[in-house]
Amino acid sequence: MTTYRLSPDQIAQLLSMRARQDSALHEPLDAPADDDLLHSGWYTTEEMSSLLKVDPSTLRRWRTTTPPQGPPFVKLASRHYVYSVLDAQRWIHARRIDPAAAA
Repeated sequence: MTTYRLSPDQIAQLLSMRARQDSALHEPLDAPADDDLLHSGWYTTEEMSSLLKVDPSTLRRWRTTTPPQGPPFVKLASRHYVYSVLDAQRWIHARRIDPAAAA
């Protein structure tokens, strides 16, 4: 094992660099805070189908049609898809029909 000896100034510089890197990781992107897809939560295909009261095969069929249909999804691996909570809410809201407003 190799041992490195750092001066107090070098240690302070490394700690300062690490603090800047950590703060950059937690800075919001250009998107507003209420648009934080990464931290808003995710549904699996089974969870999403349960919420929509459809069979999971329906979501799979919607994903594979051309063009894709259904709620927006993220393909994480060849057979692993997830649905953002925010995207699911927006998709459902866009399809909501209020009879009182239509009259």
